[in-house]
Amino acid sequence: MADVLRFGAGLARFLEHRGLAVPQLAERAGLGAGQLRAVLDGAEPGDAALRALAGALGLHAVDLFALAGVAAPQDLAPLDPGARRSVEHLVVDAVRCPEAQRLELLGLVRAVPQQRRPAEFELGPLAPVSGGPGGAVIRMLRYRNLHLTGMAKVLAFTTPTYLSAATYGVIGRGTEELTPRRITDFAAVLGFDARELAALTGVELTAEPEPPYPAAEYAAGLLWAARRLSAAQAEELAGTARAMARAQRNGGG
Repeated sequence: MADVLRFGAGLARFLEHRGLAVPQLAERAGLGAGQLRAVLDGAEPGDAALRALAGALGLHAVDLFALAGVAAPQDLAPLDPGARRSVEHLVVDAVRCPEAQRLELLGLVRAVPQQRRPAEFELGPLAPVSGGPGGAVIRMLRYRNLHLTGMAKVLAFTTPTYLSAATYGVIGRGTEELTPRRITDFAAVLGFDARELAALTGVELTAEPEPPYPAAEYAAGLLWAARRLSAAQAEELAGTARAMARAQRNGGG
């Protein structure tokens, strides 16, 4: 049976790691100390509390929703679920490019005109069914607009973790262990400190985590920025990244 991730317990471990006291965080978040203690003791946090906690802790609100097992509101979700067909290719080809071109691609992603949301974002039928730590992390990756194959490709190209798409599904369902190596690499592409994501998910790190590869740090920023893309924009920018990577392989620098 899959473990159940207890958001309050994870938040308590996170606060201990950062050396934050309850009154200090409550003041930063604009919450009552009693309200925060109730969350730490297992009360379900509401929308406003999750947003406030994320802002006070310097985290993405959508990640706290995923960790709490609550569907994220549409304003926190990626713009276009159709973009996930291209996002994985954008990231994989971008990390093959030299640093100057990587930065150029990131700038292009951030600069394209913002489009209207074409449809409501849903995690879809492959969303994990587990309420455990594996399910939470896979939900976080899906809120980066990656499907299971995209997760497999991005992690394989930017971290030491090399898993099949099916294995990511099993992790999400809670029947495959979320090991220290995996939580470290998932943290890298999610833009987390590995020790903090381990605290939030309850995964015990058996050793000091290695620093993330530069490619993983870049991928984390690109994935987050690409959440704003429409399907057409993602496809076009993935084509640009592919052309840059091809030129690099052919010696065009």
